[in-house]
Amino acid sequence: MRIHLIGIGGIGVSALARYYLAKGNIVSGSDLVETEITQALKEKGAIISIGPHQAGNVPFNADRIIYSPAVQRTNPEREEAERIQERRSGEARVDLSSESENHFAVLSYPEALSELTKDHYTVAISGTHGKSTTTAMIGLILEKAGLDPTVIVGTKVKEFGNSNCRIGNNGYLRNGKPILVLEADEHFASFLNYFPDLIVLTTIEQDHLDYYKNLTNILRTFRTYIMRLPNDGIIVANRDDKNVFDVVADSKHFIQYYSAQWAAAKELRKILQVPGEYNVANAHAALTAARALGVQDKISFQALGAFKGTWRRFETFELRKPVPYTLVSDYGHHPTEVRVTVGAARAKWPKNELWLVFQLHQYQRTLFFFRDFVSILSRLPVDKLILSDIYDVAGREEDAARKKVSAEKLAKEIQKRKGRKPFGLIRGRQAETVLWIPTIDGIYDYLQQNLKGKEIVMVMGAGDIYNLTLRLTQGK
Repeated sequence: MRIHLIGIGGIGVSALARYYLAKGNIVSGSDLVETEITQALKEKGAIISIGPHQAGNVPFNADRIIYSPAVQRTNPEREEAERIQERRSGEARVDLSSESENHFAVLSYPEALSELTKDHYTVAISGTHGKSTTTAMIGLILEKAGLDPTVIVGTKVKEFGNSNCRIGNNGYLRNGKPILVLEADEHFASFLNYFPDLIVLTTIEQDHLDYYKNLTNILRTFRTYIMRLPNDGIIVANRDDKNVFDVVADSKHFIQYYSAQWAAAKELRKILQVPGEYNVANAHAALTAARALGVQDKISFQALGAFKGTWRRFETFELRKPVPYTLVSDYGHHPTEVRVTVGAARAKWPKNELWLVFQLHQYQRTLFFFRDFVSILSRLPVDKLILSDIYDVAGREEDAARKKVSAEKLAKEIQKRKGRKPFGLIRGRQAETVLWIPTIDGIYDYLQQNLKGKEIVMVMGAGDIYNLTLRLTQGK
């Protein structure tokens, strides 16, 4: 088939592109900017147009046109896809002998994934936090156990060839189907498109409020999601998370709970190379899912003990310029993620100076979480906090939100709260300095001029703050 993907550089859509390429399809796509993800896809054989989306990028003879959920209906390539679909439908009515129209479809990324979940025994990992790491862990366990899974995950995994997709060869069947391990995102209720056989629920709290509006709607959607399980479906649920427990409480499916407080978690703490109590919970989720699939604990512990983490999840670099220091790159952008990740860093390096460079993600999201960010960022056990300007998500912002919030306003509010008691038992100095440095270039220059040596510098956020990590590690 000929498949065109609009927004092919996205971390989810790019995994699907890799899958299609591995299955021998002709793959094209488009994205606004060149990245290491698009470069890697080109090396695999994808034909990719970089720059503003244009109708001319869409091949008329495509069999599938797939778009990222972030691509708006008014996107010129998506509009062209709809026009092609209308013309194809008209041609089919004239020539009833043609079967080509049966292959053509315009699908969103979740709709395209839906097709895969129908053809596989699908292990779907969902929740507000921990999805990517838990998906990677389960995939690696099943691979080591010889179950040959296909894995689609929202980050790059070193053990998968630094890829976000592992292709199974259908070497093992469960219920007559090969296994698919899938990171199933709740944003835009995408996971309601899937047909899971086993669901892992990590955590549930307020997020994506631009879509859900409130926690009640989030919980209602998760309840609808688990109802998509077949009668013999399995739920692996976090017993420590109240919202997860409430969501599954009335389910008639077989439920396997896990907890970071239980005996197996104590054993996991001894072997895990990735830091943080949240990773203990992720590992216990993976262990519990593997048990439900009949994998021996010995194999699971071996796989989890060898796991070194994923791209932009507490990814650590030892750098020498301008002075020796440690860089930690992390994708976290939700207030809770910032709190627990910084807590893990402080526990790992209790005596070093800890600097946090943080980029807020989306103006509307910042408006929803403004008070949470003020509360959490003002109480972090860091020595220096640097805020860049808010990452503007194209097509998903509201002018009203831009007028009400800014990184500068947040920095000023945090400065007012300085001196509040740090979280829990985490020890460390609180930020003596709270800085607003709007640009990545400005932050880079500040680090080059002010690092003294042996600092831990955390660069966090889901937007283009990653370019700072690239520049620091690769001179870009």
